Amino acid sequence: MIKAIFKPLALLTLTLLLVTTQVHAEQKQQVGHYEIHYMALNSTFITPEVAKNYGIDRSSYNGIVNITVLDTNQAGNPPVAVEITGIANNLLDAKKTLNFKEIREGNAIYYIAQVPYRDDQLVNFNIGIKRGNKLNTSLKFKQKFYVD
Repeated sequence: MIKAIFKPLALLTLTLLLVTTQVHAEQKQQVGHYEIHYMALNSTFITPEVAKNYGIDRSSYNGIVNITVLDTNQAGNPPVAVEITGIANNLLDAKKTLNFKEIREGNAIYYIAQVPYRDDQLVNFNIGIKRGNKLNTSLKFKQKFYVD
């Protein structure tokens, strides 16, 4: 049973690490002693097996937003659980509420949401991140998506 659970989790972690290096842009924001890592990518970068295991719609018109928050005050910079909300909108101001799913793999904690897009579309992200009274911040970034 543990092997069956571990394999998909390891595949998702490996896939996200490989995609991060392929995208070549480590995007992060430092807020106090918290480091917020984020990326948005086309869902077709995720393998069909991983997409199925995590309920991700794999499509040329569907992107994934991935957020992880690390506590740099602690030894090893462990990930921390947060409350996360978000809105994605395009240049025509069509808004989509992002429904983040928390994923825990061993010590890792990250949040994934799906966002639809059209070819050659710039999407603006406005993400709210809270952790009790220790962290309350807004993360804003843009990502251009292409249909492959």
